[in-house]
Amino acid sequence: MHTLDGVSKSDQGRALGLSTFAFTACFAVWTIFSIIGVEIKSELGLSDTQFGLLVATPVLTGSISRIFLGIWTEQYGGRLMFPLQMLITAVAVWLLTSVHTYEVFLLAALGLGLAGGSFIIGVAYVSRWFTKEHQGTALGIFGAGNVGAAVTNFAAPFLVVAMGWENTARIYAVVLAIIAVLFFLLSKTDPVQLDRQRTGKDAVSTGAQLAPLKNIQVWRFATYYFFVFGGFVALASFLPRYYVGAYGLELTTAGVLAGLYSLPASVFRALGGWMSDKWGARAIMYLTFIVSLVALFFMSYPDTAYTISGIHAPITFHFGISLAAFVTLTVILGFVMSLGKAAVYKHIPVYYPHHVGAVGGLVGMIGGLGGFFLPIGFGMLLDTTGIWTAPFMMMFAIVAISTIWMHLAIRKMERRRHPALATETHLSDVPDHPFSHPDENAGVTTDAAATASRPNAR
Repeated sequence: MHTLDGVSKSDQGRALGLSTFAFTACFAVWTIFSIIGVEIKSELGLSDTQFGLLVATPVLTGSISRIFLGIWTEQYGGRLMFPLQMLITAVAVWLLTSVHTYEVFLLAALGLGLAGGSFIIGVAYVSRWFTKEHQGTALGIFGAGNVGAAVTNFAAPFLVVAMGWENTARIYAVVLAIIAVLFFLLSKTDPVQLDRQRTGKDAVSTGAQLAPLKNIQVWRFATYYFFVFGGFVALASFLPRYYVGAYGLELTTAGVLAGLYSLPASVFRALGGWMSDKWGARAIMYLTFIVSLVALFFMSYPDTAYTISGIHAPITFHFGISLAAFVTLTVILGFVMSLGKAAVYKHIPVYYPHHVGAVGGLVGMIGGLGGFFLPIGFGMLLDTTGIWTAPFMMMFAIVAISTIWMHLAIRKMERRRHPALATETHLSDVPDHPFSHPDENAGVTTDAAATASRPNAR
C-alpha cells in the first residue's frame, strides 16, 4: 500500500486500527437504546411512537453534531477531538442511569447521541494518513466500526437480563472512557496537523470549510447516505422490537437475530471500500439500490390470507414470510447497505480533499437524520396502520425514489457535460464545481481528464 511522504505503514496501521476500535465502541453506545429502550418502554408504558422517538433522539444529536465535529477535526486534529468526544459521551451515558421520566430520558438521549459524531472525526483523521488511491479501502475498514451495533444487539440483551439496564449503561460508560484515554495515549498527530505545526500555517477557516456545501453534488451524496446509513441505524434499532412484536420472540433471541443484520451491514463496509476503489463507487451504488429494492419488496409484504371464489367452492391460500426467510433477507439487505455506505464516502476525499470534514460532516449529518426520522416514522406507521411490515413499505418507497433520482441525475449530467458520450453508463461522476482544482486532483485540469484519470471515483 502506498504511503504519504514521512508516513510509514505502521503509522497508517496505528491510525486505522485505533480509529476503527474507537468508532466500534462509540457505535455500540450510540445504538444502546435499541436494547435498553425495550425495557424502558415497558417500565414507562410508552406507545410505539414514543418509543420510536426515544430510539431516534440519540441519532439526532449524532447527526447534527457531525458537521461541527468535522470542521473542528480539520482544524484541531482527530487525536484531540476523538478522545474529547468519547469522554463527554461517557459522562452522558453514566448520567442516563439516574433518569426516571420519559421527558428527561429524551434529554439524556441527546447527550448520548454525541457518540454518533465519532464517525466524521474518524473519517477526517484516517483520510489524512492514506493516498487517494487507497482512501476508499481505508475508510471502508474504518466504517466497519458500524459493527458496534451488532455488538450491542448480541451482548446488551444478556447484560440487561443479568444485571439490569442501568448497570448495562454504566458498563458502557466506563468502557468508553477507558478507550478515550487509550486512544489519546497511543495515537499520533496526523500529517496535516504536523505540517501546520512546522510551518506555522493557520487551519482552514470555518467559512472556507463550508464553501463546498453550495454544490448540489454534495447534497446528492447526502441523499444516498440517508438510506444506506440512516436506514441502517433505523433498522438496527427497530428490528429487536419487530422480532419481539411480530414473531413473539424473547428479547435475547430478538437481539441476536437483529445482530445478524447489523453484522454484515458493518463488517463488509471494508469490502465496499475495496470494490469502490476497483470498480467505481457508482456501480456499487446501483448494486446497493437494486438489491435493496428486491429484498424490501418481500420484507414489506404482510402476512396475508387470500380467498378466491372458485367454481365449486371458495379457495383460500396463505402467503407470508417465515422467520428464517425474513432473517435471510435482512442479512442480504445489510450486506448491500454496507457496500453502499463505503461507496458514498469513497467520493468525498477524492473530490473534496481539503474539505473532508465539512463535506463528510454534511453527508453524515443527512444520513444520520435518516436514522432519526425513520424510527419515528416506523412508530407512527405501526400506530396508525397496525401492520407490522409497514416500516419496510416506507423503506421500499425511499429506495425506489432514490434509485430513479440517481439514475436521472447521472444521465442528465452526462448529456450536459459529455454530449458525445450520452449513451455511456460507466463514466465517473464528473465534478462540475469550483473545488476541483489541479492542486486538489493530482494534475487534473479538465473534466475529460478527470474522467480518464480518476477511475477510482466512478
